[in-house]
Amino acid sequence: MSDQSYLSLEKLTLAYGDSVAVADLDLSVRRGELIALLGPSGCGKTTTMRAIAGLLPVKSGKVILDGEDMTRTAPNKRAVGLVFQSYALFPHLSVYENVAFGLRLKGMKGAELDAKVQSGIASVGLTKFADRKPAELSGGQQQRVALARSMVMEPKVLLLDEPLSNLDARLRLEMRTELQRVQRETGVTMIFVTHDQAEALSLADRIVVMKNGAIEQIGTPEDIYNRPTSSFVADFVGFENIFKLEGGALKTENGSVPLSFAPGSEAPSAAGLAWRPRMVTLGTGPFRGTVRGTSFAGHSREYLLDSALGPIKAEVDASEPVHVSGSDLSFDLPVHKAAHLSRIA
Repeated sequence: MSDQSYLSLEKLTLAYGDSVAVADLDLSVRRGELIALLGPSGCGKTTTMRAIAGLLPVKSGKVILDGEDMTRTAPNKRAVGLVFQSYALFPHLSVYENVAFGLRLKGMKGAELDAKVQSGIASVGLTKFADRKPAELSGGQQQRVALARSMVMEPKVLLLDEPLSNLDARLRLEMRTELQRVQRETGVTMIFVTHDQAEALSLADRIVVMKNGAIEQIGTPEDIYNRPTSSFVADFVGFENIFKLEGGALKTENGSVPLSFAPGSEAPSAAGLAWRPRMVTLGTGPFRGTVRGTSFAGHSREYLLDSALGPIKAEVDASEPVHVSGSDLSFDLPVHKAAHLSRIA
C-alpha cells in the first residue's frame, strides 16, 4: 500500500441505532500527515474518529490501516492512540505511572520500561514533573501527559478529540506549537477533531470539513480559507456576505441585483459568490447602504449595513473615518476578490 492511502476509510457508514450519523464516507490519509476533521457539533467528525479507534461498530464500509483491514479489529489491537478531550488521566497515579500504564499492560518492565517512559516524558518537556499527580499540574501539562501516554505506545495513528478545548487562549497557543513539534519529530500520523477553524488552520496539513455526516470539502488550510467551494464552508471560515449568482446578478430576498464587471470581463460561471467583511469597499461603489451597527475591534472597525442586497457586513481599518449609525454611504463588492462557490446550500 502506498503512503497516499496509509489510512483509508472506504464507503464508511456509521449509525447509532437506526439513525445514520455518517454515510458512505471516503477518506485517504498519507503516512505522517496531520489531518483536521473540522465542523460544527453533530457533523459526524467525532463519530468518524471513534470508528477509526474501533470504539464504534461500522455499519458498512472499511477502515484500512497500513494495508490491513481493521474494520472488525478490537480497539486494543489496532495500534491507534487516542487522546481524549478530558485527558482521562488516573488521578491517583504520578505522571510517570500514567505514562507507564499502557506499557505495563503490554508486559514491558524493568530498564526497558523505564527508558521508554523517561523518553516519553522528556519528549513533552515534563521530566521535572514525573513524580507529580495530575491535580498538581496545569491543564496544559495534563494534556502533555495524555499525549506522552499515547505516544509511548508507538501508535500508527494518533487520534485527538478536541485536544485544546479545555485550555485557555494562551495555553491553546502553546499546545498548538507542542502538538506540531511532537508530530514533526516523531512522524506519527495524526488526526484531530475540532470545531475551531483557527486551530485547524494553524495545525493541519489538510483539513476535512464535514457537514451532516459527509465531507463537504478537503484541502490545505490555504484552500479552505481562501477558496471555499460551498456556501457552508464559506460561512464556516468567515465569508459572511454570501449570494447566489444567476446571469451576472446576485439573487437576494428582494430580487436580482446586477453586478458591475470590469470592461471586457465576463460574469463568473459560479453558483454563488462570497465576500469576507474586509473585502467590502466602503465609501465608493455602485451600491448604497445605511449603517445599522458599528463595533470597534482594536485594529479594525466592523459595520452592519442595510441595503437592497440585504444585510452587509464590512470591516475596515480602525484608522479610517468613522461612519456613525444612520449614515448612508456607498459600497462595493469587488468581484475579483470574491470566492467563487460551486454549491449553494
